[in-house]
Amino acid sequence: MTINTDINILGGLPDWNLVNVFLQDSITTLKEDGTLHTYSSIKTDKSVKRFEKTISTTLIHFLNKDVELLLRSLLKVERISKDSLQLLFWNASLNNDLLNYLNSQIYFLAFYSGRISIKQDEVLACLKDLKERETELQNWSISTLETTASKYLTLLKKFGLMGGSLHKSILHPYLSDKMFVVFVYWLKAIETKSNLMESAWLKYAFCEIPVLIDRLMQKKFATYFLINFTGDNLKIETTIPYETIYDALK
Repeated sequence: MTINTDINILGGLPDWNLVNVFLQDSITTLKEDGTLHTYSSIKTDKSVKRFEKTISTTLIHFLNKDVELLLRSLLKVERISKDSLQLLFWNASLNNDLLNYLNSQIYFLAFYSGRISIKQDEVLACLKDLKERETELQNWSISTLETTASKYLTLLKKFGLMGGSLHKSILHPYLSDKMFVVFVYWLKAIETKSNLMESAWLKYAFCEIPVLIDRLMQKKFATYFLINFTGDNLKIETTIPYETIYDALK
């Protein structure tokens, strides 16, 4: 597991418009043409550079060309929206091992058990337990762990997965038809297993497996993908190029 403090930094990101900015240009280019601070309310170069590194490695790092095409096409049109934040959540979880770990151990366990909230103490306990096994966490102080626990919940709120301020409650998003197709295409782009029933990423569809299968088999999605399901084996074949899938969904 590769561990860093990107959760802390993204949890404190005040201006998510920087995602689109750094999708197009680097901080060096923006400084050279004098437009760096016209895109953001963040005033110091040092702060912007810190956010640029984290945005580039966690939010808009692409496992392959298909993932890049999918994310760029959606962000180009929608910029930061409810839908683009869902896709950024999936991509960030793929790129950041610690985020994916906390999602699996904390968020999705609570989500699928029907709980209504997650406490910071739960996240902190999970991090302390992980610290016992992961050498990369050995030099993290209790203060850093506490900050990470707090920022993790804040980041989930920024992604639209939790609500509230002091006491954060779990939201239960239902993917629109458009975002359901986007999820399928994202899953196909990142999953190496041929049998998707074995994929650890199915939980990111925000629904139980039987519900997911039923939805996959709905005829209205036949334009976008073909499905072969035999009870314990799931194969999906996308039918529209990644270059044009977002336009086909509009």
